[in-house]
Amino acid sequence: MEKEMYLKIEKYMLSCMNDGAHDRQHIYRVLYTALDLTEGYVVDKDALIAAAMLHDIGRDAQFKDQACDHAIVGSEMAYEYLLSIGWDIKRASHVKACIGTHRYRSSNPPVSIEAKILFDADKLDATGTMGIARTLMYNGIVSRPLYSVNEEGNVSSGVIENEPSFFHEYSWKLKNVYDKFYTSKAKIIADGRRKAGIDFYESMYNEVDAVHKKGAFLLLEAII
Repeated sequence: MEKEMYLKIEKYMLSCMNDGAHDRQHIYRVLYTALDLTEGYVVDKDALIAAAMLHDIGRDAQFKDQACDHAIVGSEMAYEYLLSIGWDIKRASHVKACIGTHRYRSSNPPVSIEAKILFDADKLDATGTMGIARTLMYNGIVSRPLYSVNEEGNVSSGVIENEPSFFHEYSWKLKNVYDKFYTSKAKIIADGRRKAGIDFYESMYNEVDAVHKKGAFLLLEAII
């Protein structure tokens, strides 16, 4: 990609990024990782770079309205923008397809190698300690709790559906993302980060579970 084109796309991307958990550094990490994952594949790097740079530009729309799918909104925004700066319909459509299929929770999986690489690069940023940190940050932004407690006073592990919390996000996404990669290199990178994520969750769960179990017993003794 010519530098002038890259700078145009970068400027547009920067104007769209307002979510602290999906900030410009997340975009650069995904871009750099995507380029690293191209090893051994024949890839349209211009399309991949554009898709990586623009894959989260729909986040603001989803933040304002949770019914919006940022991947779909962002893919349309990217398509229109690329056409406006001179991209032809075929290549702009390719970028649109890559962005539209990058979500983890989606029934629309990536098809092209560029789309699969973008998916893997984005999901790698949800692994290990970075995945934990970004999830905690995002949950804070949308006011979700770290965990929930059931009617019996026990700390929920997060496996119950429709129970938004950090523990829920870990149990439904972060724990399972390691088995969802398309490229062999992404699988190797993810596997190297898996233990850090497991250790954090288990340590945090054990800490709060111990506090609630002992605290509830002590409270019963203290209340007359």
